[in-house]
Amino acid sequence: MSIALATVRDWLPPPRAALLGALVWGAAMGVNAFGFLWFSEWQTPLRMLAITFIFALGAAIAFPIGQIIDRALSRSERPEKRFAAAFLAFSTATVGTTALVYALQYRMYYAQWHGELFTLQWVLEFVFTTLGAFYQFAVLGLRIYFPWGFAALFPLCIFYAAKPR
Repeated sequence: MSIALATVRDWLPPPRAALLGALVWGAAMGVNAFGFLWFSEWQTPLRMLAITFIFALGAAIAFPIGQIIDRALSRSERPEKRFAAAFLAFSTATVGTTALVYALQYRMYYAQWHGELFTLQWVLEFVFTTLGAFYQFAVLGLRIYFPWGFAALFPLCIFYAAKPR
């Protein structure tokens, strides 16, 4: 039992690194989203800010999760394996948490038309609204990460690949 706890403890990032990384990664993805929307010539500034906030918050939440996944996956001494682990960890965590934040906001909007809490109708509406939000994010939201968000992932992964274990 103590060996398992020690292993899990090794996966946890230092709080300062997690907080600083979350702020920087969140800001980077927020700037990325704003830049994408700006160059796409969106005409609704409040919606631009809302989407920017969703992407920044999702990335800030994702960073410590990505660090944990990276530490769990990157047990190799080879830098290319550590790069691959960091790439998988941070991209999956960032997309997943941003999709979750988007789905929660989407669900909050549509909740006003849903049935009574914890009824079968409510459960079905909750499940299908959330699945619809994930689908919509996959179709419309993922493109916001390209090209700058994807490009920002490379220096992050190089940094984590170069760190000695």
